[in-house]
Amino acid sequence: MSSITHQVFKRLQESLGPQHWWPGETPFEVMVGAVLVQNTAWKNVERAIDNLRDAKLLTLQSFSSATIDELEDLIRPAGYFRQKTRRLRGLVEFMLQEYQGEIEKLRTADFLQLRKQLLALHGIGPETADSILLYALDKPVLVVDTYTHRVFARHGWIDYSADYHQLQQHLVDELPIDTAIYNELHALLVNVGHHHCRKTPRCDQCPLHNMLPASGIVDNDARREC
Repeated sequence: MSSITHQVFKRLQESLGPQHWWPGETPFEVMVGAVLVQNTAWKNVERAIDNLRDAKLLTLQSFSSATIDELEDLIRPAGYFRQKTRRLRGLVEFMLQEYQGEIEKLRTADFLQLRKQLLALHGIGPETADSILLYALDKPVLVVDTYTHRVFARHGWIDYSADYHQLQQHLVDELPIDTAIYNELHALLVNVGHHHCRKTPRCDQCPLHNMLPASGIVDNDARREC
């Protein structure tokens, strides 16, 4: 019998179709988006990335040569523009110093070592690091987020107290190691979280509705937190 996580993946795949993630023309653009999307909606990220593209600052070298003031002004639509500018500059400096700014060197780097290096950078947490690794560098790591946690907790498939790495490990243990599956599953769960498993859930049209326990959404803590 297939695992719950695999059943979820197949159900969402059949119901929602390919998600074509992550939007970005180059690996560096994907990295920029992974930082800019922290604590904001993707539509705001798109505005900031469009600004950077219009200013011809969406390459590692051009970004590194831009002034802080210029970057802050262009990134402003994504919110927290000062913090995000510092985080992006730190990421760029790291790539230039440690990998000579070569994406291929990042791609072929030892996965665990590179993840450790990314997590050591200011403002780069597990979700951002894993998004960079998966979507920009094609590393086999599953990104989990608030939507993933909400969906799996409400269905009773994980403990509501599970942290990022516990949730990630739970899903990975039930799936083959496959970059394409990790990519698509995360994107599908974001779709469900955005449209159905919201803070106030809209279960009736959700593709996973009939996978809920007979008693409905699991426990009051999940209802309050989600």
